[in-house]
Amino acid sequence: MSELLIFGGTTEGRQLAEFCDGKNISVCICVTTDYGAELLPKSRNTKIIVGRLESVQMKEIIAENNFRYVVDATHPYAVEATKNIKSACAETDTEYIRLVREISENSDGTTVENMDELVDILNRNEKTVLSTLGSKELLKLTEVVNFREKIWVRVLPLDNIRELCIGLGYDENKIIFEKGPFTEEENISHIRRSGAEILVTKESGATGGYPEKVSATKKCGIDLIVVKRPYEKGLNIEEVKKFIEKICGGD
Repeated sequence: MSELLIFGGTTEGRQLAEFCDGKNISVCICVTTDYGAELLPKSRNTKIIVGRLESVQMKEIIAENNFRYVVDATHPYAVEATKNIKSACAETDTEYIRLVREISENSDGTTVENMDELVDILNRNEKTVLSTLGSKELLKLTEVVNFREKIWVRVLPLDNIRELCIGLGYDENKIIFEKGPFTEEENISHIRRSGAEILVTKESGATGGYPEKVSATKKCGIDLIVVKRPYEKGLNIEEVKKFIEKICGGD
């Protein structure tokens, strides 16, 4: 039985699962979508749990399986998920390890503290916008005046996300259904396709393709607005790998 539970859904979560598999370390990993599960190793070392979990469900999984260590490798902006994981660990007296994605050196563009500030800025101009914020911010972006006319969105090519976009009123002709991370050339192609004058993004680090977005906006001569990442303390991926190897051993 594995002593280690990883909450993934990110590139780092997949990398940790692959690392454990390569070291013959048994691990259980939780992801929210089938797409996330498809990217994980299919081996006897890896148990996968799929679905969006609340704190109570997390607590039950930890307690029922007697996990001693939990690695939170969720997205840097998944604030609610991290809050729930921390709560579940505290209530089960389980050691919590936060994997923090390293911040990119490149910080060009306008930085905003949150989505409210972003919406306020977008409502002060009539420029065409390409959102690379993902599907979780689709609802908030509908607060932008004339969002159907002025906003293009780039999201994963999944049926439920397509339904969400259409249900919220986005113009289907202004939706780019592709999965990243994207190269500079692909970002440039999407900017030109949309005619965007502003690209909005999160500071997703090198793993999330942030530098390529920055360079693409520079080459296209358009504005960049970045939603600031919440500050966190934790370990980078190499430090987490060393910790896992120390507590779990492996080949």
